[in-house]
Amino acid sequence: MDYNPFLPEVQANPYPYYAYLREHAPVYYVPFGFWTLSRYDDVYCAFRTPQVFSSAMQGAAFLGDLNPFPPDAAMILAVDPPAHTRLRKLVNRAFTPRRVTSLEGHIREVTQELIAQLPTQGEFDLVRDLSAPLPVITIAELLGVPVERREDFKHWADTIIRATNVMAIPPEAHAGMRQQISAMFAYFRTAIAACRQQPGDNLLSAMVRAEEENQTLTAEEVLCMAVVLIAAGSETTTNLIANAMLALLAHPEQLAQVRANPELIPNVLEETLRYDGPVQSQFRQTTQAVELSGTTIPAGSMVMLLEGSANHDERKFPDPERFDIWRNAEGHLTFGYGVHFCLGAQLARLEAKIVLEALLERFPHLSRTNAPLVRIESPTIRGPKALPVVVE
Repeated sequence: MDYNPFLPEVQANPYPYYAYLREHAPVYYVPFGFWTLSRYDDVYCAFRTPQVFSSAMQGAAFLGDLNPFPPDAAMILAVDPPAHTRLRKLVNRAFTPRRVTSLEGHIREVTQELIAQLPTQGEFDLVRDLSAPLPVITIAELLGVPVERREDFKHWADTIIRATNVMAIPPEAHAGMRQQISAMFAYFRTAIAACRQQPGDNLLSAMVRAEEENQTLTAEEVLCMAVVLIAAGSETTTNLIANAMLALLAHPEQLAQVRANPELIPNVLEETLRYDGPVQSQFRQTTQAVELSGTTIPAGSMVMLLEGSANHDERKFPDPERFDIWRNAEGHLTFGYGVHFCLGAQLARLEAKIVLEALLERFPHLSRTNAPLVRIESPTIRGPKALPVVVE
């Protein structure tokens, strides 16, 4: 079985391909010019040894003219310590447990406002009407973005995610996508300049102040950080919520248990992160030759860490193809591990928990429509483009 993460049939259901790789080719060379790691221990090893598996590049070489980041920009996802340590230290201020907890009340208010607009009978799109707007509103408010630009935020985030599927994008679509990326950068350059003139109580102003007062960030670093937060802060949460509801609706007996015991919702989210996580892979580049599972990967190689496969490794999680809200899913790698562990993980969990609580309380009878499920076109991000549901 050949593995090509850019094929639509692979993106629709990558798990049989992952199982084949883990069994027959745990270290596999993809003809496009990169290697894949599919077993848990190998992916875990790569995450915890950034000195061997460098984050510099992060797959940008495959994006070509759709790479949304300026050349040589110190982007937090694509630098190693000590540069990464400096960037991470600053942004951590916005995602401390205390700061995230302080957002809970407002997130609940926004969730209730969105749910109040949904019909009590008939159909609605759970992605369009709930799981997509909530994280966009949250991250936009953290950055200090006005309400009227939220739709732009969503379009920009979608463009960045679509760019990860560059091999499947027709050349004629590149111009429009580059235009979206240019508009995003133009907006943030203007916003950064405005924050210098009149700082506000938001994360963008905090990053600008750090740039000016302590010279710990350059203007391009502030810009890149804002762009990363748009994509990572919205898409991960949107797809965690949607994937969790997909799994529950496909397992009505477990959904009934969660309805009867809402305290199980954190279990649901952890099992969703393991079973059908919103992030399926990340890129690294080897700084030296390294042997894993009996195969040597040369120095300077691009390596795709298949965390979605690692989360289904039978050696780590028994009966991994079964969705089980009672499972101990501790140790899943959806949020990464080590120095690049997702800094917004706690916020994503909080938002998803609040949304599931509100959904299950408001709609005691919810089911999918007969519409075919169409997934996001990306080898790294997994979730439905839409999730039409029926309220009975």
